[in-house]
Amino acid sequence: MTAPLIDPFARAITYLRVSVTDRCDFRCVYCMSENMTFLPKKELLTLEELDRMCSTFIGLGVQKLRITGGEPLVRRDIMTFFRGMTRHLDSGALKELTLTTNGSQLEKHAQALFDAGVRRVNVSLDTLDEAKFAEVTRWGRLPQVLRGIDAAQAAGLRVKINAVALKDFNEDELFSMTQWCAARGIDLTWIEVMPMGDIGNENRLGQYWSLKDVRKAYEGGYQVTDLAERTGGPARYVRLEDTGQQIGFITPLSHNFCESCNRVRLTCTGELYMCLGQEDMADLRAPLRDHPDTEAPLQDAIRAAISLKPKGHDFDYSRQSVDGQMTRHMSHTGG
Repeated sequence: MTAPLIDPFARAITYLRVSVTDRCDFRCVYCMSENMTFLPKKELLTLEELDRMCSTFIGLGVQKLRITGGEPLVRRDIMTFFRGMTRHLDSGALKELTLTTNGSQLEKHAQALFDAGVRRVNVSLDTLDEAKFAEVTRWGRLPQVLRGIDAAQAAGLRVKINAVALKDFNEDELFSMTQWCAARGIDLTWIEVMPMGDIGNENRLGQYWSLKDVRKAYEGGYQVTDLAERTGGPARYVRLEDTGQQIGFITPLSHNFCESCNRVRLTCTGELYMCLGQEDMADLRAPLRDHPDTEAPLQDAIRAAISLKPKGHDFDYSRQSVDGQMTRHMSHTGG
């Protein structure tokens, strides 16, 4: 029962991304509609169930756990879960516990996260312009996020900025954001906008800014060196020799990264998505709740799900249409 999780394409699954809530205190235009309907709380896994679920995955060879949402830090008592995961870091079974956040709650929780064993956080930040930040997040407050980043660094957390590349929105901030990050010793990763969920009046094709163009822009202003480094996720990295910082590119549209995929995603309701860009999923909440005294049925369900992991996703904007569109919002699957 402790054999590693291997998918049909001989990829070892060692990375689990867990959404602990679909709720968020922002309404980013590429992620959510402005008037979201959230899941009833009774459908969500309890913190105790999340602990048991993640512990089972760790027992099956998962070594990296990334906590996501929604905004994970808005979940009530979420630090109880982080403190629970510390035991797996202490035992050596879990190599890394980290999270992706919008930064709004970091000022409050940064030190507690560090104390629980978190050493890296990814902060989603698409602009340093306060008016544009309010526009893209609808509800967000940039100064609050910047204070959170300061608190995270003060607590000893390594911060990486994740910026969604948005055409005609943050193109003009490519160099200013890069320089802002460099001055703070922060690495920066750009992400192509993905076709996830119905976002109302927003136009996916209008938002799409290819990272091929971002890379060309960097080459026009910096000496760029390709890096072999991978962090267990989908990003490919370069180093800007002028600043010494690392720049990542997550390119689900312009360059499919599926051949090395080692991750699966668990929703806050216990649905396991073997691929972000496919609708197939496995219900793990039922075996978790139906068998509270034994792990075997849950382990069997996890193995059965991994055996169905597809080779890759079908995101495609090349035909001037949004092919591969997912019906679920990014906040449901986990960012």
